[in-house]
Amino acid sequence: MSKAFTKEADSDDDDDSGALPPLPAGSKNYMTPAGYARLRDELLNLIDNERPRIVEIVHWAASNGDRSENGDYLYGKKRLREIDRRIRFLTKRLDVAEVVDPSAHHGSDQIYFGATVTYANSKGEERTITIKGIDEVDHLAGEVSWIAPIARALLKAREGDEVQLMTPGGLESLEVVEVRYPKPA
Repeated sequence: MSKAFTKEADSDDDDDSGALPPLPAGSKNYMTPAGYARLRDELLNLIDNERPRIVEIVHWAASNGDRSENGDYLYGKKRLREIDRRIRFLTKRLDVAEVVDPSAHHGSDQIYFGATVTYANSKGEERTITIKGIDEVDHLAGEVSWIAPIARALLKAREGDEVQLMTPGGLESLEVVEVRYPKPA
């Protein structure tokens, strides 16, 4: 059977939702202003720069003739599907985004969205995390999503409070050592 009559694995109906965890049902997509700006910039770059460039390459490649063995054409079409999927995903996430400025809580010792929290476990080991939105988390930088178990355990606690976190190893007690927020602009 010729390749022309087979269905490609990458369909246009696919959603890019596998890249990030889905939003909890009925909740909002909380983001910091910086996270929102970063995703909006990525969306605008895809629409204004990346997609038109790839469309031009695909158009050029299609004009060369036989498309079945034309690598530029095949790769370009695949890249266009990836870009369109990402554009749909970013549009959906930005449409339901609720931008929350963590600097509004500057000076507070209670933990809300956007807080940078230092906590100590029962062994006295300290760790610092920043609670951010699902779409802007960088685990290597010590950032966790507001839906992560550690963030849910810490939310609404204050400096000096002790919270309980259910871990695979059992219940762990954490003490909130410090709560910080960025300064207002």
